[in-house]
Amino acid sequence: MAEAPAWQDQLYDMLREFKVTQFSYVPDAGHRTLINRSIADPDVHSVSLTTEEEGVALQAGAHLGGARSVLLMQSSGVGNCVNFFSLIRHGRFPFLTLVSMRGDFGEANPWQLAMGQSTQPVLEAAGITCLRAERKDEVLDVTRAGCTMAYQSEAAVAVLLTQKLLGAKSFSTE
Repeated sequence: MAEAPAWQDQLYDMLREFKVTQFSYVPDAGHRTLINRSIADPDVHSVSLTTEEEGVALQAGAHLGGARSVLLMQSSGVGNCVNFFSLIRHGRFPFLTLVSMRGDFGEANPWQLAMGQSTQPVLEAAGITCLRAERKDEVLDVTRAGCTMAYQSEAAVAVLLTQKLLGAKSFSTE
């Protein structure tokens, strides 16, 4: 098994420094390190979702219970959450999601293009601030800013981990 990039382990450690104790996710290769570390960490709750909008409700519940949480999802999952995003605005609770992007830089799968290109406009239309990380050297600063905005200002924030950062997956029609 290939060793995880150092920035992914540092990202997990930083989320824990912000006292994030609940990680919810639909399994995704782009979040593999964060998911595996959350499963292995006895001090956090790692929740596998059947669909991404469940993670929005979990964040509301975590906040009401005095905990901090993060939703890990792929850009295609943003489309599943549109109706639930109104819960964030009306409930006025902190919201942080880390979105592994598809459908942007170098995408070879045509099915990923539409939602990948709609992700940021959809999030912004729902009142969620989007911060983009395109290089390894900016992931921690961008995510730290997102954590500060979400957990200290009680804002809704999405950190978009782009394909320039994660790499485009191969796709073949043959």
